Amino acid sequence: MSLRDDQLATLKAAGKDFDYYNIANLDGIDHLPYSLKVLVENLVRNIDGANITDEHVKTLLDWDPNAEPSHEIQFTPSRVIMQDFTGVPCIVDLATMRDAVKDLGGDPEVINPQVQSDMVIDHSVQIDKYGIADVVQQNMDIEYQRNGERYQFLRWGQQAFKNFRVVPPGTGIIHQVNIEYLAKVVMSKAEANGNALAYLDSCVGTDSHTTTENGLGVLGWGVGGIEAEAAMLGQPISMLVPRVVGFKLTGSIPEGVTATDVVLTITDMLRKHGVVGKFVEFYGEGIASVPLANRATIGNMGPEFGSTCGIFPIDNVTLDYLRLTGRSEEQVALVEAYAKANKLWGDASDPDYVEPQYSEYEELDLGTVVPSIAGPKRPQDRILLSEAKEMFEKTAPAYETEKTVKDPVAVSTDFRGDFDIENGDVAIASITSCTNTSNPSVMIAAGLIARNAHAKGLKPKPWVKTSLAPGSQVVADYLKAAGLQDDLDALGYQLVGFGCATCIGNSGPLLPEISEAINANDLTVTAVLSGNRNFEGRISPDVKMNYLASPPLVIAYALAGTMDFDFETQPLGTDADGNDVYLKDIWPTNSEVAAVVDGTVSREMFLKDYASVFDGDHRWKGLDVPEGELFAWNDKSTYVRKQTFFDGMKATPDPVADIHGARVLALLGDSVTTDHISPAGAFKASGPAGKYLTERGVEPKNFNSYGSRRGNHEIMVRGTFGNIRLRNQLLASVGEEVTPGGFTYDFLAKKPTTIFEASLDYIDNKVPLVVLAGKEYGTGSSRDWAAKGTVMLGVKAVITESFERIHRSNLIGMGVLPLQFPAGESYESLGLNGTETYDIAGVEKLNEGVTPKTVHVTATHEDGSKTEFDAVVRIDTPGEADYYRNGGILQYVLRNLMK
Repeated sequence: MSLRDDQLATLKAAGKDFDYYNIANLDGIDHLPYSLKVLVENLVRNIDGANITDEHVKTLLDWDPNAEPSHEIQFTPSRVIMQDFTGVPCIVDLATMRDAVKDLGGDPEVINPQVQSDMVIDHSVQIDKYGIADVVQQNMDIEYQRNGERYQFLRWGQQAFKNFRVVPPGTGIIHQVNIEYLAKVVMSKAEANGNALAYLDSCVGTDSHTTTENGLGVLGWGVGGIEAEAAMLGQPISMLVPRVVGFKLTGSIPEGVTATDVVLTITDMLRKHGVVGKFVEFYGEGIASVPLANRATIGNMGPEFGSTCGIFPIDNVTLDYLRLTGRSEEQVALVEAYAKANKLWGDASDPDYVEPQYSEYEELDLGTVVPSIAGPKRPQDRILLSEAKEMFEKTAPAYETEKTVKDPVAVSTDFRGDFDIENGDVAIASITSCTNTSNPSVMIAAGLIARNAHAKGLKPKPWVKTSLAPGSQVVADYLKAAGLQDDLDALGYQLVGFGCATCIGNSGPLLPEISEAINANDLTVTAVLSGNRNFEGRISPDVKMNYLASPPLVIAYALAGTMDFDFETQPLGTDADGNDVYLKDIWPTNSEVAAVVDGTVSREMFLKDYASVFDGDHRWKGLDVPEGELFAWNDKSTYVRKQTFFDGMKATPDPVADIHGARVLALLGDSVTTDHISPAGAFKASGPAGKYLTERGVEPKNFNSYGSRRGNHEIMVRGTFGNIRLRNQLLASVGEEVTPGGFTYDFLAKKPTTIFEASLDYIDNKVPLVVLAGKEYGTGSSRDWAAKGTVMLGVKAVITESFERIHRSNLIGMGVLPLQFPAGESYESLGLNGTETYDIAGVEKLNEGVTPKTVHVTATHEDGSKTEFDAVVRIDTPGEADYYRNGGILQYVLRNLMK
């Protein structure tokens, strides 16, 4: 008998009996943080005696708040959520797996997600049109023209796979749809014995801001595609038990301060504290007065803090939000009963409440928060609004060059008339999804600012590109119900679409005349947006400085027209009587905002808008979609191609082999990130991927982005290691100039060439490849193509001083062997420069069911001399060994499903 059997109990909720795993009586549970209790329940429920054992649970119950992370556990998420950029490759892999099963004589329909998996198509809408009537429809028409191939494929997947649902374009953003509809907080499923099992909702997503769901008490975070696919197919995610930072909130938000100001303050505090790789958990009596929308806004910014999550426990605020958003009373009752029975109820005023222990502590009195913005290039660089003009004037000169024209530049347009633009002018002022549009208080505040400004005759400056892109149709409903959309329209804030717009760089083009004036005169113009990312070059290629602000402040900056502005001393304009109008004259009070929110945001809106959330509009329904269990691949498609990972795959894997005669493809330094390895952003027409598209008749203007073409492995492998900031030192080792980007030396052809072209030569000649690198290899976002591209280039092993955890796991998931130099050694200290050939012996021990601690590496120099060392094998768990023996996680799962 295991803990799993011992802890199975019965729970009554809403007149029904549920089975559940009771963790409330386990020794050590009382003082654990809420987030770690969630992990305890997850482990108990998924004990299998191999990857997850009673011992893992006991280790977690014995958690030492002061210890550094060292214990590895397996986390099995209950759900997976994807956006379309990162989700398309996952569905391409599943579709290809079906073909592979058929080729092996099996039933293709065994390939389905094993847990509920949802995709929200929200990353493809761009703000091509703005400031006119019916703009949503026009932008969606363009979106479908651009992305028809991808959407046909996803529409096929929607009907072909079980446990897979697609929320069509034009519905909302992944995180808002998640908290308003998809998240259950407590899930239930029918069991073989006829009972229903209640268990905690947990969810990983292929978008970093999946942490929005933490506001509901749902544990989850963003992962890369390989981890997401593994979770979809029922495989656990390997992780270290983290340190947990307890963050106490007290007091209440003062007059004139918004939830956005709160999250920018918390982001500033936690970045200074240092929370990378840690859980952050909000606790204390003060959280009872933090509305769920504010909790979600805070949770959303987890990636900006740097933490894995930023979570709140379940309490009455959670239940009220579930009711408001249309969840059934039975579901609300189940959440309450389950949370209380399993000591997950977070009401600090409850007499049975036990304050958790934390590794580290932070505290914020909400009453001390003041209006703020952040920028010009990082979300943690908070600026007090009262100091914004002064800070801009200090910062701007760094963005100017010798070519920058200091005087105003005349611009003449048909759309917005004639005007002058100059340095500091706001070129984009966008209310965009993700951080703020799930929060009615800041959206209503923006609407009231618009109403008050409109009443006084104020308008945004003509050079400002204005846009409103909410994350949910409910936002459009309540703005309309409150009569505020008319006022927003009058200021140029028409709805431009529902999706991830300006924050991800889908801000669309500026007017050509403005763009030309900016670039011809090297002007430093700015963007103000209500999102969460403002990195350099991300928002628009024409804009140098980007600032995050609350939705009402976005409108205020559109009215001001420049960042070089002091709202306290400078008027925004004059009213009909010629009186100066200041920001304080149009800013609504907290009570005015609350009254409109209470009077307009209703349960009925959520019930109506989510009643047919998976159906889509006439465009979606009208797509020409192939039918059947197998996808009809189109060889001419440049967006969606059948993967090659399963070509020639057998029902039983071949034994793993030692590596002989390998050549070095890349010799890299410290802190090589997944951004350096994985293709992202725009194409270079002259690079291998650009040439591939050009050869197929695609003009550079239609290249789109690497993100939109992630479903085509031919493009992605050509962009792997292609980042312009990557420096392959192998070129220096052979006396060539180190050209930044995807270049290497081909030892067969004896010439420098691109990494992709060299790899083709090595693959044709059956020469295996290795990558040598320094410390912290694979840091950064968990990008699936960093590992997929590596294996497709023919790399068999990566030898480093140290790995980032997730990329190490992803390499194993693709069948690449992660090795580390002996402690304290590096390729430099061992006298290696990449010109050697490599033999790696001892890998074959894995065929005996044993994972060797080290393998023996022999590097043969060009003069015939040898350097030998024992490399540490970084296959850390039995599950990872299974994946490697099978050639990767997808092959392992496919073979198991066929059994």
